[in-house]
Amino acid sequence: MGRTMRPKRAVAPAGRHEPLAVKPVGSGTQAAWIILVGAGLLEIVWAMALKGADGFTRLWPSVLAVVAALTSFVMLSVSLKSLPVGTAYAVWVGIGAVGVALAGIIALGEAASASRIGCLLVVLVGIIGLRVVEG
Repeated sequence: MGRTMRPKRAVAPAGRHEPLAVKPVGSGTQAAWIILVGAGLLEIVWAMALKGADGFTRLWPSVLAVVAALTSFVMLSVSLKSLPVGTAYAVWVGIGAVGVALAGIIALGEAASASRIGCLLVVLVGIIGLRVVEG
């Protein structure tokens, strides 16, 4: 009567295996940084797709923009499990800002003045600095 009941562990039927939990490679923080960089790169994708969507009047660039933005947000939120919000958000926005500015220069022929490139380099140094400081 004084026995405590332990919940039974679910056993898969013969011939079936339980799904394996997928663990990220490396430490949790390193994996979070990789996910964060991926989220930042998707910032570039959705911003450029928005340009091509022409005010959401073109279907496929609009779909790409929405899917890339949602995926980027999800990846950012996953990285926030292990990274400080201020650092992660600054890096996420910084990668997107620098990437979109460079994509505009390269793909869309936007101005590439020395002062503009210099300012982008300052942002890039800040992004790298945040990564180094956070470890």
